[in-house]
Amino acid sequence: MSVARPRDAASLVLWRRTSNGPEILMGRRSARHKFLPDMFVFPGGRLDPEDFARKSGDFRPEVAERLSRHVASRKARALGQAALRETEEEAGLRIADLGELDYIARAITPSRSPIRFHGRFFFADAGMAKGHLGGSGELLDLAFRPLDASLALPIADITEFILGEIGRILSGIGADRKALFWHYRNSRRIISHD
Repeated sequence: MSVARPRDAASLVLWRRTSNGPEILMGRRSARHKFLPDMFVFPGGRLDPEDFARKSGDFRPEVAERLSRHVASRKARALGQAALRETEEEAGLRIADLGELDYIARAITPSRSPIRFHGRFFFADAGMAKGHLGGSGELLDLAFRPLDASLALPIADITEFILGEIGRILSGIGADRKALFWHYRNSRRIISHD
């Protein structure tokens, strides 16, 4: 059986602080989707050729350094652009500058999956976003939800992991952290530092 090649993709976790703690933007994928149907996800999608041409500033030096451990700078910027583009398309919220993004982790879908992605996960303060929550309708039930409530939704294991990392970051744990790499070897999940 041939193994599908992972396609490059990027997601953006938008968060906002409230008096009751942080809230995370998530939406539910339609039951018609082949990949993660009916699951709650962050806005995101695959890298498109036009993402290489889009210009929205540069990453902060520490973010660029984290990304440079596994991807060339031109492609890293395109992945950031993909996260921004997908968030605007799917959620109606626009962030104008890559400098507003931080980088959490990357993940590669298991080889047994017929649809595979090499996803990069960015996050940003929703206060930096312009626009009105809505978007294309690709994500259903789109809303900011408390972090704990987000963990109780139907989510993939990688989404649960990213939410846990966001919780640690927003709590001030791991200020000098390295980006994480979630992947599989012989069907066994491995989490390492990039």
